[in-house]
Amino acid sequence: MIKRSTPVNNPIIYIRVDNIDQAAARIEKNGGEIVQPKSPVGNFGFAAYFRDTEGNIVGLWQFADAH
Repeated sequence: MIKRSTPVNNPIIYIRVDNIDQAAARIEKNGGEIVQPKSPVGNFGFAAYFRDTEGNIVGLWQFADAH
């Protein structure tokens, strides 16, 4: 486990996506904001965080073997 830090300092709901980069582009196009860009999580996959249009922080998860 890792210690939470700003902007992610509350429990987070994650959405599994096939491609974080494509999801991030759609989020920004629709008024959301990426608050922590895609970063690797060991050899397991990648995570990113965004703020939706109502101010909620939500996580994105992409497995490492996703295309």
